Amino acid sequence: MFALVDCNNFYASCERVFQPQFNNIPVAILSNNDGCFISRSDEAKKLGLPMAAPAFKYRKFCEDHGIKVFSSNYPLYGDMSTRVMNILGTFTPEIEIYSVDEAFLKFDGFKDYDFDAYGKDIQQKVQRCTGIPISIGIAPTKALAKVANKIAKKLRSRTGGVYVIESEEKRIKALKWTKIESVWGIGRGNLKRLRARHIQTAYDFTQLPDEWVRRQMAIIGLKLKKDLEGIPTLDLDDDTRDKKAIATTRSFEYTYSDIEDIKERISTFASSCAEKLRNQGSSCNYLVVLLRSDRHKKDEPQDSSSLVVTLPYATDSSLTISNYAVKAAIAIFRPGIKYKRAGVIVSGLVPTNERQLDLFLSENPKHHKIMEVMDGINNKYGGYKMKIANQDLERTWKMRQNHLSLRYTTNINEIITVK
Repeated sequence: MFALVDCNNFYASCERVFQPQFNNIPVAILSNNDGCFISRSDEAKKLGLPMAAPAFKYRKFCEDHGIKVFSSNYPLYGDMSTRVMNILGTFTPEIEIYSVDEAFLKFDGFKDYDFDAYGKDIQQKVQRCTGIPISIGIAPTKALAKVANKIAKKLRSRTGGVYVIESEEKRIKALKWTKIESVWGIGRGNLKRLRARHIQTAYDFTQLPDEWVRRQMAIIGLKLKKDLEGIPTLDLDDDTRDKKAIATTRSFEYTYSDIEDIKERISTFASSCAEKLRNQGSSCNYLVVLLRSDRHKKDEPQDSSSLVVTLPYATDSSLTISNYAVKAAIAIFRPGIKYKRAGVIVSGLVPTNERQLDLFLSENPKHHKIMEVMDGINNKYGGYKMKIANQDLERTWKMRQNHLSLRYTTNINEIITVK
């Protein structure tokens, strides 16, 4: 059996854990730079606050309806996510962390278990230890666990937040209840093809011939169909696999037209990519630098430029990657343009201990030791205590966060106090 555990309105729930005065009050969370709404409590949804609604357009709406608005507090959300996932790992050794607020669990060898009771045990422990409410769907396959989770969440008053599909009768009933556009893995292109075949529900999809599904939706579509039929074909993903490319892209708090500001941001993004490379034991052979102006300001000059750089040797050094990234940024920078977004992508990844050596060009051997010391200090003391000299020493991620709550669990100066 598989379970999909989903934290309810996760960002909003994290805020409420430490500020219970907002329980039963509509809460909404903003994206980077307080741009749009990316999480809403059930109360805010009922008031009609749309997902991804621009904050400036709905400012008066929030004021009129008493919606409490928060900026994204990623250190807090990340720490709370880790706590939830660690608790889930005590119920089964087989877990796939699917996103910051979702995880698949696999119950292999759990014979004759009362999964409804077991699901409620998981739910109660997570709630008791973290204060985060969760919904759980349990079924013989991953795709059916997704369906079961949706039922658990949508019909919470009847399910208590836990729903188990353990019989053929419940599987068919669940699939007939599930609209085809709500099926996990059905994208816009496939939805269009299925609509043309008059497919309305997940059950209708399972009645299609295998040959048609494979021809129109490839092997992954056929695997999804089999999973919905109750035949396990989608297993837990190996979370230890390395990424093939690593990107760090951000919008700026303000527009930048000074090359020195751009160089500092690019250096910070490049250093972040290099740190991620070292964490997975990889080195990169290429990097891409991106610069974008504010496309919403139609009356101002626009620019969208990128440059691919082939490195002379594979590297994971923040110093080397930052140096080449800054040079690329200088090359594509246009005076007079107000830039709003930038990014660095590293690719052509190879295992660091297997990278090809060059007879004439190689990394400065001192870099490895410097990076080792830098990572050790940053890991020990948290945050970015050590940086490259051309980075801003005060702030790493520069974003507009006018409604930011405290980092209750990750910053000793902001820890919750009991009076």
